[in-house]
This record gives sequence, structure tokens and C-alpha cells, in this order.
Amino acid sequence: MRERCAVDTAVQTLIGDMTMTLPAANHPCWQRLATSGTQKLKTQHLGTQLLLKRLERSADPVPAKAAELHAFFTKWERILANEVQQLATL
Repeated sequence: MRERCAVDTAVQTLIGDMTMTLPAANHPCWQRLATSGTQKLKTQHLGTQLLLKRLERSADPVPAKAAELHAFFTKWERILANEVQQLATL
């Protein structure tokens, strides 16, 4: 049982080191992503691709799109590390 706990701790430490901090909801990157950044973001994650396509076609106001994007990225931050890195360049 001790070996398993040690392995779990090592995995958590490794994952903890790889996580990036997500920009705050009021950061301009979300507004940029909601307007023109949807075409610039490179992702292999199907859920992200579907969300970006839907928001591209949506008539919702930009702040609503930005809030939805932030909520999505907050929920899936652990598996969207590559996408989170791109947010600063959008």
C-alpha cells in the first residue's frame, strides 16, 4: 500500500509541475479569443474544436462568448495545456 501512495504522490507532483495558470476571466486574451482568436487557436481536442466553431457562428455578444470560453478552459485546464500556452499569443 505504501508503494502505491508514493507513486500517486509522484504523479500528482509531476502533474502539479506541468499545470499552467489560467488567465483571469477579465484578461483581454478571452475577448481576443472570442472575436478573432477562434481561427488562430491550434487544438487537437474535439470538445474545444466544437466549442470554437459554435462560438464562431454565434450571434452572442463578445463578453458572453469570452465568459463561456473561460468557464470551459477552467473546467478542462488540465488537458488543455497546449491551448493554455497559446492564449498569450492570440
